[in-house]
Amino acid sequence: MPTVLITGTSTGIGLETALAAADAGWTTVATMRDLSKDSVLRERGAGFPLDVRALDVTDHAAVDAVVASVVADHGSLDAVVNNAGAGQVGTAETLGMDAFRASMELNFFGVVAMTQAALPHLRASGGRLLTISSVGGVVGQPFNDAYCAAKFAVEGFLESLAPVAAAVGVRVVIVEPGAVASEFVANVGRPPSDDGPYAPLLAAYLERTAGAFAHAQSGDDVAALLVELLMDEDPPVRVQTSPTARAFAGTKLADLDGTAVQTMTRAWIAAGA
Repeated sequence: MPTVLITGTSTGIGLETALAAADAGWTTVATMRDLSKDSVLRERGAGFPLDVRALDVTDHAAVDAVVASVVADHGSLDAVVNNAGAGQVGTAETLGMDAFRASMELNFFGVVAMTQAALPHLRASGGRLLTISSVGGVVGQPFNDAYCAAKFAVEGFLESLAPVAAAVGVRVVIVEPGAVASEFVANVGRPPSDDGPYAPLLAAYLERTAGAFAHAQSGDDVAALLVELLMDEDPPVRVQTSPTARAFAGTKLADLDGTAVQTMTRAWIAAGA
């Protein structure tokens, strides 16, 4: 059976993808930062070919070690799903540099570290690299300065890498979900409760976002698409996970002067102005 390594599998998209990949017959190495959070995965994945391991993607030496041990134990690495990540709400003036660095370290440098470690093995297997980006990697959104910056970096990194990787037999796929019903929102980093002059704008943004997530796509729906991409002989480089995500990303890609995006996103915070 082919082997896939998935990061960030304790909850949400990562959890559902690990289960779906294992159910589809992949030997699935499901990694998470804190193994004390593995109970749901192990319970729901009982009887599946799951190999659950600890991995903090911000520890780049650990990334190298886990990839090497997976290849040693399973004989090959045929696919990677970069999923580990976390949101960060707040704006530049009030967040502080630590929040920006932490977001980049997890959401961007973790992807780079896993990609670097996996590529020699994916070249050997003719494998593929799937990375969960976000529509926030295409459209900059109010109070997502740090998160969107990291996801924009992911998009630029992988779009640049894709033709080079393809030339040596590795397919790179960037996956852009919109709102997904998961623990992602609960785990988002938050700004101070008193966000100074931005507090009314932030309140308006959070109210609008709660409405968007009330009609969010399910995690298992995204997972089903990811398994299709693992099996697709000729996957696209960029995939949005829902019609809503496609329309949202399409607004940006057709907006050469930025007017359409600014009109859209300013409306999200207008009630707080």
